[in-house]
Amino acid sequence: MAKGRVPTRDELLVFIKESATPVGKREIARAWGLKGDQRIELKQLLRDLRDNGDIAADRAKTFKDPKALTDITVLEIVRVDDDGHLLAVPRRHDEETDGPVPRIEIDPHGTRGSVAPAVGDRVLASLKRRGKDTYQAKIIRRLGSGPKKILGLYEEQGGLGRVTPTDRKLRREFDVRPADRNEARPGDIVWIEEAGGHLSRHAKVIERIGPMSDPRTISLISIAANDIPVEFPEAAAREAEHAKAAPLGDRLDLRQVPLVTIDGEDARDFDDAVFAEPDPEHPGGWRLLVAIADVAWYVRPDKPLDRAAYRRGTSVYFPDRVVPMLPEQLSNHWCSLVPRQDRPVLVAEMWIDADGHLKKHRFHRAMMRSAARLTYTRVQRAMDGHPDEETAGLLEPVIKPLYGAFKVLLAAREKRGALDLDLPERLVRLGDDGRIAEIGVRERLDSHKLIEEFMVLANVAAAQALEHRHSPCLYRVHDQPDAAKLESLREFLGTLGIAIPVGQRLRPADLNRVLHAIEGKPVARLVNETILRSQSQAVYSPNNLGHFGLALGRYAHFTSPIRRYPDLIVHRALIQAFGLGDGGLPDADKGRFEEFGEHLSMCERRAVMAERGALDRYVAAYMAAHVGATFAGRVTSVTRFGLFVALDGTGADGLIPVRSLGQEFFRHDEGRQMLVGERTGESFGLGDKVRVRLDEADTATGGLLFDLIEVVERVERVAVPRGKKDRLPERRGARRPVARAKGRQDKRSRGRR
Repeated sequence: MAKGRVPTRDELLVFIKESATPVGKREIARAWGLKGDQRIELKQLLRDLRDNGDIAADRAKTFKDPKALTDITVLEIVRVDDDGHLLAVPRRHDEETDGPVPRIEIDPHGTRGSVAPAVGDRVLASLKRRGKDTYQAKIIRRLGSGPKKILGLYEEQGGLGRVTPTDRKLRREFDVRPADRNEARPGDIVWIEEAGGHLSRHAKVIERIGPMSDPRTISLISIAANDIPVEFPEAAAREAEHAKAAPLGDRLDLRQVPLVTIDGEDARDFDDAVFAEPDPEHPGGWRLLVAIADVAWYVRPDKPLDRAAYRRGTSVYFPDRVVPMLPEQLSNHWCSLVPRQDRPVLVAEMWIDADGHLKKHRFHRAMMRSAARLTYTRVQRAMDGHPDEETAGLLEPVIKPLYGAFKVLLAAREKRGALDLDLPERLVRLGDDGRIAEIGVRERLDSHKLIEEFMVLANVAAAQALEHRHSPCLYRVHDQPDAAKLESLREFLGTLGIAIPVGQRLRPADLNRVLHAIEGKPVARLVNETILRSQSQAVYSPNNLGHFGLALGRYAHFTSPIRRYPDLIVHRALIQAFGLGDGGLPDADKGRFEEFGEHLSMCERRAVMAERGALDRYVAAYMAAHVGATFAGRVTSVTRFGLFVALDGTGADGLIPVRSLGQEFFRHDEGRQMLVGERTGESFGLGDKVRVRLDEADTATGGLLFDLIEVVERVERVAVPRGKKDRLPERRGARRPVARAKGRQDKRSRGRR
């Protein structure tokens, strides 16, 4: 800030609103070095801002953001984040009038009294502002627990209602008196509130979600349980409805370039298009275009539509529906690259050499006109010699060059040693009645890999471009496996006679050598899944840790701003960094990237949990017709309370409780991933082929329970020295475990790498 002059209105607002504590005239005058008449001018400016409601003043003659929370306020503790921090929200907060809900973290060392706070508690707390929309709270006193909402299945027995929670971790049922059932009918999924205290079994129904017999209710359970926003605020919906075609203006005109979209047959939006041609200046090299819908043109920072999209963070995909990040007017119209329609795009123009190295890149705001809406299957058939009428005309000028560039990129990927896991993706097809008609494996074609490699290259180029301009970047980071997971992996692979390097930095290529060594062997899928579980979780962060799985030094998400808010942030950063016009990253957001990373990583985890939960319930509904039938499967996880088994074919995943393995005590050998009988020495381990009988399929929770019939084939293991963990005997489960089906989701969006 310039010293010796009165700040402008905007400068003063930023100073007051970004201050962690209220500030007075003295602090402002000192910050700008004001003297004499300048202080009088400052006093008048502060009075005008206060009278207009832009700032608030208190009796101590200090000023603050009128939307900032008061120093002492009532909070409700709502959840625990992945780092174990308790998060709270103001007891009274309206997003429409007060803006986004601030992040309030409970100070674990600042709680008065002996009772630790917990989710559901209402507390009186003092707040300290740590940044824009972020606070730390010290609890003054606990005011009590607010009513806890629980989602469950309502049934009736003997005139009394009973609700079984859909969350398998909640192991008790609730009674509902006739006066409290709120028109709920047997078989309904309902929201309830505990009535009569935390230990009471009584509850009252506060909302009906839908009948469990209706397959559409399955997705609604996941939406409700994970607090997925569904309805757009009126102001956001109105903003989307008023959207109109973007003008050509200063955009690069690419309407004559035959860019094409390539998606699945069931795709509902088309937000990326590709083109490739040989680079005449470098033999064996290629020029590539990756054009992405220009969402930043339509979604402007801090407008109602932007706030709604940020709250969602990502689109959420279910077998029967999509909960989009953006309203349909944008996601399926103005930001969808439909054929033969002018659409605004942000384009990564890239040149690679014959070895697949990215030599240079440029980013443009452009206007394109898609030459065709193609599918993976049609493109692959055309390359395999079976084109249809449309792809026949595109084969030579468009499709073959795309495959030529892809071949070079694929070779570069293999050379740098990107992690090469071979895990089939489950495909779920619904019938006309909304129920699962078929569960299979999604075919993996070269056309899928082609699009993936083009998108990876564009994401790398975006990260490089922002670094070169010294612009903030929201990276997609995937750290190395942590030491504990790596040691567990090394120990388990040792039981199979497989070694990985010790005492050096692990590389994806080291794991690839393991994967190639077991390719085609019975333990291949087991090893692939175990390596996957050993990986760190990919997250969004302004701190570049690289991407371990892709073996890349820098990586950002650029290619799906329709369905991922992080991509929209990257677009805005590029627009601002390269002076590409309106809708760029505002200065106020440049200091928020830590917050962006935390919030958007949480949104992604929430979406994955919702998608996985819905798929589990769909599969359980499908399997309910087969209770009592026998199936072949393989042990995918070993815990102290039983074995998780994935069935061949459907991939349905459920639990064999330890109580059904035999009348003896079983020790959980964590290192070798086995349960071992103390008396007989009989063992059950990861990867064993088994035959099971389906004992129970619970659609409401998505849980499957199996009884073991026989072990068909055991994985051969090498004897290894037993460590401390192996000497702790486990008692056979005294209580009935709850099944947990961990079925893979049918991902509609291109990989969450």
